[in-house]
Amino acid sequence: MRHGKKINHLGRKVGHRKALLKNLSIALITHKRINTTLAKAKALRRHLEPLVTKTKTNTTHSRRVAFSYLQNKEAVTELFGPIAAKVADRPGGYLRVIKLGFRQSDGAEMAMIEFVDYNEVYTVGEGSGKEKKKKKRTRRGGGSKKAAATTATAVAASEITEEITEEVKNEASEEE
Repeated sequence: MRHGKKINHLGRKVGHRKALLKNLSIALITHKRINTTLAKAKALRRHLEPLVTKTKTNTTHSRRVAFSYLQNKEAVTELFGPIAAKVADRPGGYLRVIKLGFRQSDGAEMAMIEFVDYNEVYTVGEGSGKEKKKKKRTRRGGGSKKAAATTATAVAASEITEEITEEVKNEASEEE
């Protein structure tokens, strides 16, 4: 029975499982999207998400921790470079697992795992160049544009009435 066992052992011993997750992590960091079995994708997500969280603080310690997990300089550089820049404002959930169906040979359930911010299909307008116009948030009490326009017209009307009253006074004084 597997009471209280939270980790999926993937049918491997500890060393083999660590090597598998390390290689999958490096492949995902370099390619941004990989196809694998669903069980491996879910295990990889649990393995890699804390590392991506560590990239938000670009310190020597966090780089060394990431290198101890990956043992690959290029992957660590990529992780702390463009990937960290894209996920800087995201509070979590950096990876997406999409089910693809069953493998033809052995019927294993396949999945695609990818970084969320690198898929232009789902992030329309953010990274694809087609920027969305933000809708201005308004309150129900009234808009500042309407209030400004009414005050501007009121000021203009009061100036015009002052000019007219001055002209009338000048004409009246000239007639006398």
